[in-house]
Amino acid sequence: MCRKRVVIFMGLAIWLGLWLCTGASAIDSELTRRTLRGLPGVCVMVEDLQPGFQEHARKSGLSRVQIEKDAIARIEKAGIKILERETWLKTPGRPLLYININTHDDRFRFAYDILVELRQIVVMEANPQIKTLADTWSINMTGIVGVEKSDIIRKNAGVLVDRFINAYQSANK
Repeated sequence: MCRKRVVIFMGLAIWLGLWLCTGASAIDSELTRRTLRGLPGVCVMVEDLQPGFQEHARKSGLSRVQIEKDAIARIEKAGIKILERETWLKTPGRPLLYININTHDDRFRFAYDILVELRQIVVMEANPQIKTLADTWSINMTGIVGVEKSDIIRKNAGVLVDRFINAYQSANK
């Protein structure tokens, strides 16, 4: 039963990748880019990698910490300020660049989805007393990679961070 679900999941991921041509889909539009305008910088948060993926990833030097370091280095190199936690808590909107990598394996390959989104505090129009952290810009990439090639996931996470940088810079010209 589990094997059947893996085959279905991977088939769906392949179909989705072919349907999207580039393997990436996004909410990266003129409207969502405007939500990046005026942000003084971002705090970066990367979710822990899934336990089944961590061991394979570790062999190629991939870890939550490495993905975070890569993202921070790219963002700083682009001239965007990285907000440390104490500064972030005092920053209006609390802009947070959130990165999450979901994986599912069948012992020979991993189906993966990389999500990069900008989250910030928003006010509910229907009830302005309610404020919540919500994504205002996002992009993701789905693919399949052999278990020995998990470094490709690291590379693709970098590609998506670069897309965020481009969106941020276009909004803040």
